[in-house]
Amino acid sequence: MDTMRVAVYHSNRDVRIERRPVPVIGPGELLVKVMASGICGSDVMEWYRIKKAPLVLGHEIAGEIAAVGDGVDAYHRGDRIFVSHHIPCNTCRYCLRGNHTTCETLHTTNYDPGGFAEYLRVPRLNVDRGVFLLPEELTYDDGAFVEPLACALRGQRVAGLQPGQSVLILGSGIAGLLHLLLARAFGAGRIIMTDVSEYRLRKARDLGADAVFHAGEDVPALLCDLNDGHPADLVIVCTGALSAFTQALKSVDRGGTVLCYSSPEPGMDLPVPLHDFWRTQIRLTTTYGNSPLDATIAIELIRAGRIPISPMITHRLPLEEASRGFRLVAEGNESLKVILKPHGLEA
Repeated sequence: MDTMRVAVYHSNRDVRIERRPVPVIGPGELLVKVMASGICGSDVMEWYRIKKAPLVLGHEIAGEIAAVGDGVDAYHRGDRIFVSHHIPCNTCRYCLRGNHTTCETLHTTNYDPGGFAEYLRVPRLNVDRGVFLLPEELTYDDGAFVEPLACALRGQRVAGLQPGQSVLILGSGIAGLLHLLLARAFGAGRIIMTDVSEYRLRKARDLGADAVFHAGEDVPALLCDLNDGHPADLVIVCTGALSAFTQALKSVDRGGTVLCYSSPEPGMDLPVPLHDFWRTQIRLTTTYGNSPLDATIAIELIRAGRIPISPMITHRLPLEEASRGFRLVAEGNESLKVILKPHGLEA
């Protein structure tokens, strides 16, 4: 096992399969055999990714420990695990205040080379606080959802979602659907979703949305008609379109919260009616990433069956079809979660 296959990103339309040396691990490190690796919406944000290309992406992974470095006692060869790519230091002023995802360490850590590879090296710091054993009930595909679910979990905690509150989710891609399922599990009241895709709106309804609207409609008016004359207590923006952010500002109730979950492109400014926000006590907040606690809770939610994973997986592809997988996610047509299987579909 001297070399391995990796999917190298050049652009959303140019992902190449290459052979590279299998990473060599040192003391305190792990070598992981990647069994499932989800393609994230952030992986196809060309404005962000292409300036760093070529590179091996992939951060939603689950796999099996293939080798253990000296000094690692907590994990063993053959263990089934999820691994976080970004991990906090847990000691800086931001971590100590609970703002783990603003930690500088979190923004500078990663594994080598990335999840779209047959094997990856987990650095010592990630081994210390970013490796999680998968319960027997979880498949590798389930494990690939730990990271995106943990991000949604952190977002809803930051937003302060309470049982019984009405929720409007703008964008019914995989992030929006995870927020739907999570809000339902946490006892939210009426949940309404929007999108420009009829396919995604059907999926949202199938997964439990109380109502769905096309994003081009008069969403604030339709929302009030459905929600006893009130806008939403919580609006979660799961698309980077400026129109969705401005729509969110018009769709939140007095004393409510707008959670900016998706990332807009750099230079995009949001006009905020400050006078209206001041008078109505509306809160505008953001979220990024997740912490080890979020990942731990996400695993337990999946294990307990509170978040159904299988209905969201539309494609399982071998690594050699990575280019097709990127196109599916980038085009956003009839696909939701695309999972690459570096060691074959049956693994």
